[in-house]
Amino acid sequence: MKQLLLFLMAFTMVYTVKAQLKTPQPSPFSKIEQKVGLTDVTLEYSRPAMRDRTIFGDLVPYNKLWRTGANANTKITFSDDVLINGTTVKAGEYAIYSKPGKTDWEVIFYADANNWGTPRNWDDAKVAAKVSAKVYEMPMKIESFTMTFDDLKNDSAVLGILWENVYVGVKFEVPTDKAVTASIEKVMSGPGANDYFSAAVYYLQEGKDIEKAKKWIGKAVEMTKDKPRFWYLRQQSLIHAKAGDKAGAIAAAKKSLAGAEKAGNDDYVKMNKESLAEWGAM
Repeated sequence: MKQLLLFLMAFTMVYTVKAQLKTPQPSPFSKIEQKVGLTDVTLEYSRPAMRDRTIFGDLVPYNKLWRTGANANTKITFSDDVLINGTTVKAGEYAIYSKPGKTDWEVIFYADANNWGTPRNWDDAKVAAKVSAKVYEMPMKIESFTMTFDDLKNDSAVLGILWENVYVGVKFEVPTDKAVTASIEKVMSGPGANDYFSAAVYYLQEGKDIEKAKKWIGKAVEMTKDKPRFWYLRQQSLIHAKAGDKAGAIAAAKKSLAGAEKAGNDDYVKMNKESLAEWGAM
């Protein structure tokens, strides 16, 4: 019994040491994921509160670099290149720093987002974009530091920063029109060689309409005739064989064999020779 009590006491002590007290954070973490046009934008930041304090010009001094939030860097991530104040900002993750002023803020997108607060050694080469944003006075107090995505359009949005009675907004533009135009042109121009090739191979492998597969692989080979692809021709030979066109299968296999030999692809050389032997062409 004594040994059992000692074991229970030891277990309780270990559990107590390992257990961690959980309490609310004074500046809770927030994460916003926003689709702007076709671009994914993610914002991660911590939200300090006013707590009866004067914020701008006091807790956050004017014209001094501020982390724009609390705790670790406030971070924004773009899935595509975006345009900020006429500057192209490459897809990726950025810290958002700012220098609040009475009438204007300087908002900075910084390429190193792994700092706690502001960087110990500032590097101008890491400034991806810098924007002067006008201060708008709010008609009410904003207790918790807040960031938003406003004025959402297909090709742009405004990153909003709100606290105390202040609002500033930074517009960024996304390449929606470029992406949509490229997609439209691709679709309207019809299937590409890879589309025809993939469809033909699928029909061959799944035992579907072999005449359709023959037609599609023919289109794929024709579209790449300036730079023949021996793997296309290999599949064409198999499709022709499956369709009962032995002469067509042999012709395609010989072309595939020549291409494979030129490319030094031993696997395709071996497969083509075995097929040609099977079809009585070697």
